[in-house]
Amino acid sequence: MAIPASPHLPPFEILDDYERRSLAHVVGLPEQLDAPGLWRGVGFRIGNKRLAAGFDEVVEIMPMPQVTPVPGAQPWLLGVANIRGNLLPIVDLKQFLEGERTVLHEGQRVLIVRQPGGDVAVTIDELFGQRTFNQSQQQPDEALAQSVLAAGRYAHFVDRAYALADHSWGIFSLERLARTPEFRQAAA
Repeated sequence: MAIPASPHLPPFEILDDYERRSLAHVVGLPEQLDAPGLWRGVGFRIGNKRLAAGFDEVVEIMPMPQVTPVPGAQPWLLGVANIRGNLLPIVDLKQFLEGERTVLHEGQRVLIVRQPGGDVAVTIDELFGQRTFNQSQQQPDEALAQSVLAAGRYAHFVDRAYALADHSWGIFSLERLARTPEFRQAAA
């Protein structure tokens, strides 16, 4: 049982005593954040594909901002948006990857991605939030090569997949996407 701080101590020493006692009772984390074989990221859907991107690749997740079209741009570049005083390009990721336009809806979300020369926002169809996968859930490379997660342009950005609750999740490299010359050249 801890002895209460004496009212005769100077205020700083009382606070110091409280801090020492509270730190002595810190509850441990439920699981290690950097556990070996554990991968964490942001889960989302594009079309019928469930994907996830690393936390280090997503700067922010936000509702779809108001977009101003840019004449003469690629069809997948929806336009630009003013986000906290910065103009960011807004890219329809589904149209870039599949050639099919995303059906925009009221709950639409965008992922803000850091790229050389400034951030970019990419649309997603649905946000699933944090996803955690362990090494035992990783699918063999042969299974990934034959899945829809590695079909078409996705093959350039998905290099592994995990099985979780009857779904396959492709790990999508937003960093690789941001370095792709075609993605960086939005002029038509």
